[in-house]
Amino acid sequence: MTGIIGVAGCGRMGFGMLTNLRRAGFDARGFDIRQIEGVGRDIHAFADGLETLITVVRDTDETDAVLFDDQALVTRASALQRVVISSTLSPRYVKGLRGRMPGHIALIDAPMSGAQVKADAGTLTFMTGGPADQVQTALAAMGSEIHHMGDYGAGMTAKVLNNLLAASHTAMTRLVLDWADAQGVDEGKLLALINAASGQNWLASGFDEIEFARDGYSEDNSIGILFKDVAAALDIAGAADTTLPRAVQDAIRQLTPRPKPPVP
Repeated sequence: MTGIIGVAGCGRMGFGMLTNLRRAGFDARGFDIRQIEGVGRDIHAFADGLETLITVVRDTDETDAVLFDDQALVTRASALQRVVISSTLSPRYVKGLRGRMPGHIALIDAPMSGAQVKADAGTLTFMTGGPADQVQTALAAMGSEIHHMGDYGAGMTAKVLNNLLAASHTAMTRLVLDWADAQGVDEGKLLALINAASGQNWLASGFDEIEFARDGYSEDNSIGILFKDVAAALDIAGAADTTLPRAVQDAIRQLTPRPKPPVP
């Protein structure tokens, strides 16, 4: 694909994505309301000539702001041809965007997994829905795996279900480590065992690389985002029993910072 690509939301994930697009030779620019080196704050300059918009903002309110309200890129960017939703949002909200968007703008959902370490390395895993073939080369510059899940919205559905599992792994791994502390079992030895045994999971296997592995809950950090992602999954639960997912969400909200073990 050719043309100008813009990444809106250049935080933990978006900045690495922008960097890898540029590294791959794409004409890519970034926008964020915060002051970030190498990223613009002038929405008019960002919108000028923009053909592909990738949104990596936090939630539905910020997505509305980027697309329709404060930044209003749907109307401000006159050359806009496609919008790629890479934030993790409610699938119902994402599907509802189609009715709010001009018909000539293609909508693609392409949320990603891998945390900041993989965003920086360009090895994210993308889950896509809709005409993702239009941005295949751009996604390949930012990730090592692309799983096309089906029609528009299917990628986001897959992502929130995946993150529901990730949230359960996070809550239970942290609980297990706290119990191990109380019994005098070494953290590093236990994590090495888990990685080689039946308790293996993403958080435990990458505990020393995942930037939020030791964080406590805060609305503005990655643990808080994981809490939000469980809410996005609950939004599609319908009449299903949500007792276990809600217990996981509550456990995530109660996490407190975990100190690093002392250096021997």
